Amino acid sequence: MRNQNPAGNFGDADKMKSVRTILLLLIAGLAAGCVTTTTGGFNVEPSPEEAVEDYIQLAVAYYDAGDLVNARRHLSRALDLNVQNSELYNVLALVMQAEGDLDLAAETFERSIRIDRTNSRARNNYAALLYSMGDYEEAFDQLEEVTRDTMYEGRAFAFESLGRSALRLQRLEEAELAFQRALQLNGNLYIAAIELALLHADRQDWNGARRVFRQYLTTAEFYNLPHSPRALLAGIKIESKFQNRELVDNFTRILTTLYQESPEYQEYLRLDDVN
Repeated sequence: MRNQNPAGNFGDADKMKSVRTILLLLIAGLAAGCVTTTTGGFNVEPSPEEAVEDYIQLAVAYYDAGDLVNARRHLSRALDLNVQNSELYNVLALVMQAEGDLDLAAETFERSIRIDRTNSRARNNYAALLYSMGDYEEAFDQLEEVTRDTMYEGRAFAFESLGRSALRLQRLEEAELAFQRALQLNGNLYIAAIELALLHADRQDWNGARRVFRQYLTTAEFYNLPHSPRALLAGIKIESKFQNRELVDNFTRILTTLYQESPEYQEYLRLDDVN
């Protein structure tokens, strides 16, 4: 699943420089809003509510840059002003999760949701944590709530995560419906496309499986995505039925070369034995 504020993963010096530049500009702009300004001879200070929002945005900027110490520092300042801000606890929970305090993070997400039950971002992040901890039932329940929020900007991803949770619970019909809705909202969700293609294949709907898998291939080509073991397995299963030897051989070569430790490779071996 995807957090709405994931910590940045900066793989090279240019990206690091760019992120630092953006962060410094953001911090400078937000910090300016946190100090007293003078207009027409009068001192104008931000309201406590505005200050809390500024501190939260600063904390998010530091969190995205992987600086958890400064993220916490600004969240602490926000807490000094308001202990009933739902988004504040959402970001604090993300920081706790990044620090490895998963139980505390779960409690803090719950507090965020108690304060504002309409905070779909917090609920989605909580579901991601629950999924990572193996609590698929509760993750599913939380994601169902998120997907009901038609104004939530991450609704398509929430449907995709709902489908993955349903798969873990062996609720295949619900998984299929969730992946269909995810792709209806965002046709580029490649995980949803792969999983939906595999669900079609499992019930021998090979035309449906190929249609969705081709949708995945289009997305993968456009975004230059590397094929995951799951995508490779799907391609081998589906394209074998249509005698597409070139693609099957290519996917088999990648799977056997790079992913021999994966569960998908073991499933491929079982398929090969059957065939």
